[in-house]
Amino acid sequence: MTASLKLAVWDVDGTIIDSRKIIQRAMNRAFERAGLGGIDYNRTRTIVGLELTEAILRLAPPDYPAERIPRLATYYKEAFVEQRQEPGFEEPVYDGARETIERLVDEGWLMGVATGKARRGLDIVFNHHGLHRYFDTFQTVDGGPGKPHPRMVLDAMKETGTDPVQTVMIGDTKFDMEMGRNAGVHTLGVSWGFHTPEEIREGGAHDLHDGFDTLNTALDAFSARVEELG
Repeated sequence: MTASLKLAVWDVDGTIIDSRKIIQRAMNRAFERAGLGGIDYNRTRTIVGLELTEAILRLAPPDYPAERIPRLATYYKEAFVEQRQEPGFEEPVYDGARETIERLVDEGWLMGVATGKARRGLDIVFNHHGLHRYFDTFQTVDGGPGKPHPRMVLDAMKETGTDPVQTVMIGDTKFDMEMGRNAGVHTLGVSWGFHTPEEIREGGAHDLHDGFDTLNTALDAFSARVEELG
């Protein structure tokens, strides 16, 4: 272990990017096209972060034919693409996210992504916002099991040469916290995304933050502990 290394693994949707509106609209359109009458946000938000097929399975009615799940997932993908072409489309970076990421990079942190998106979807978002340059490792559902399986965090550590004591997982859902816990890393929950504070705590968050000010303080404290180990 090289004690000076520090890795921050970030979730994307609901943590770095405010994708609440676009995800809800896409899911609602998908359910409408499938003849299911749309879907409420309070249901959609509960599955954000999961791999898409698993998410659709959780949201579909219990008697919905299994062979139609792939088509429902396709409707969702199509609705997502459609919105990007529509006037007034917005999928903004949360205020404070870029500044925090830039600061950590300037201070020598390694940056990782662990997302329920496919790599193609991640690249579209990161290209739009110019975020690729900050990150050292990109973990998506294309590479294997999704959240809450620890695979993405384990692979991020392997690619960056870091250990669990040097790694922190930052996310807005219980799935992020469970993934981080399953990988043996420190977990920092944020409350501005999809899951409620209660759900995030249920996932095992070591800390929960309502803004980037306290998140930055927690990251500084984590950095100090890592440095002490050296």
